[in-house]
Amino acid sequence: MSTPKSVPDHLPVEDTLIDAEIDDAGVQSQRPALHRPWLLLLGLVLVGINLRPALSSLSPVLHDVAASRGLSGLMAGLLTTLPVACLGLFGPLAPRLARLWGSEKTIALILVTLALGILLRTQFGQFGLFAGSALAGASIGVIGVLLPGIVKRDFPAQVSLMTGVYTMALCLGAALAAGLTVPAMRWMDDSWQGALAIWASPALLALLVWWPQTRIRQASHHGQWLVRGLLRDPLAWQVTLFMGLQSSMAYIVFGWLPSILIDRGETALHAGLLLSISIMVQVVSSLLVPALGQRCRDQRPPIAATVALVISGLLGMLFAPTDSLLFWAVLLGLGQGGLFSMALSLLALRSPDPHVAAHLSGMAQGVGYALASLGPLSVGLIRDQTHSLWPLGLLFTLISAATFAMGMLAGRKRLVQVESRPL
Repeated sequence: MSTPKSVPDHLPVEDTLIDAEIDDAGVQSQRPALHRPWLLLLGLVLVGINLRPALSSLSPVLHDVAASRGLSGLMAGLLTTLPVACLGLFGPLAPRLARLWGSEKTIALILVTLALGILLRTQFGQFGLFAGSALAGASIGVIGVLLPGIVKRDFPAQVSLMTGVYTMALCLGAALAAGLTVPAMRWMDDSWQGALAIWASPALLALLVWWPQTRIRQASHHGQWLVRGLLRDPLAWQVTLFMGLQSSMAYIVFGWLPSILIDRGETALHAGLLLSISIMVQVVSSLLVPALGQRCRDQRPPIAATVALVISGLLGMLFAPTDSLLFWAVLLGLGQGGLFSMALSLLALRSPDPHVAAHLSGMAQGVGYALASLGPLSVGLIRDQTHSLWPLGLLFTLISAATFAMGMLAGRKRLVQVESRPL
């Protein structure tokens, strides 16, 4: 069981209980005093906007990148897989970095490495392309693990709403990168390097807005908490597998959907636009679905509905007439926005306190993204070997079925059973 339920005298500043409340599970929530919460909210939004452009900006120009750098189909598949794999490999480092420097300072530092990674992949040939992609993916993985814990800590009564806002920011960043990269390349005399490099700018802007948080929280991390037992908890694994499986479908879309549509006869500009529209409509469902889920007895109904929308949209993009692709892109986006938002919500809703939420986030996004990386790699291998859409349809169906099964388990209203206490 999670402990403690009373406040030890030696708690650090961050963990002092202010306006303590008892939630449905009988566990005290922790509400630290916020300085200028609007600035924190703006910072969260701008940081969130930067967690997808490094991924979604590449797929519309993947053909140009592959031709310029001499990439085979397999190497192109590895390129789309590498940053996702790094999300999983480096995400578990986030709690350790937060203990050293604090969550806020860690995010500030990692925004710098994210910008460097985006720039590096445009230089130094194949080495820079792969090294920069890895650095960008690792940076996104660390930040993505830390943000849900901050939401749980600073907005405990608005977890679903704030998760929706955070997801909306992710969708906005991904949509802008997917839709504007090809026009930017055309404007820059067909320079894909310049079109990809511009996405370092939002990371630097987010750093400027986020920087005040590093001063506000500078005394907030002198204490350490022990969270033990996640790897033995079945619910923690169900949340982790659900996160990984739905992420696999998301990164398949980010990495391969424009290429698939181009193979179906669409132009690069139109394929990127369809991806951008699909991601943009995720803003709607990412806000609405968690709110609807909070009104249900548990989160299984919205999970089932969003999985159904995702598989319908994916199969429509593969096999429906091309003049109906806009409809299927919207359907896919509505499903994926709600599904991802629910996965993020579960990290907080299944955790009894912010410390458990941070560790569950590290587990779910670490192991989950490592699993998710197999999706884009599998698509690359299938496309390289078969040049057919039917194996892709089968792959999408199998992943969706597994996502539904894990969602039905993770969506039940309960908390992970772990030990959580200050050291």
